[in-house]
Amino acid sequence: MASGPERFFAATSHLPIIPQRMPDSTHTAAEAAAAVGCEVGAIVKSLVFVAVSDSEREPILALVCGDNRADLDALAEVLGARIEKADAATVKFATGYSIGGVPPLGHPAPVRTVIDRDLLRFDTVWSAAGSAYDVFAATPQQLVEWTGGELADIGTR
Repeated sequence: MASGPERFFAATSHLPIIPQRMPDSTHTAAEAAAAVGCEVGAIVKSLVFVAVSDSEREPILALVCGDNRADLDALAEVLGARIEKADAATVKFATGYSIGGVPPLGHPAPVRTVIDRDLLRFDTVWSAAGSAYDVFAATPQQLVEWTGGELADIGTR
């Protein structure tokens, strides 16, 4: 089976994405910012949650600024559902990637995505590219376009 970065590269080969392998871990936003040389806020945290309504449980991907926390009440309001944190198995099932390397796109199947509007304050943001050592740069507008994500105020400091 191909590695996470290989799967990400294959899934996004039609896009102008250039993944970069970092010598140090980018598992956390602070580590990623140090490795890339940017503000922590310019790191995109790809966080998986579960939207629960009636008897349905839908995985949700929240793309949040590295210096923000996901506001679960705001996310619940946007989605019209109760929000639960996803466990590692759910993250892997929904995205095909392990926690710390989840990219915002390139998943085996589409995942409903909500994007922290606060990312728009940056010209360039950095996201995981399939592992805790691989990242790629994009504009926030590209992430919105490529993911089909909905912009919303879901980040809080």
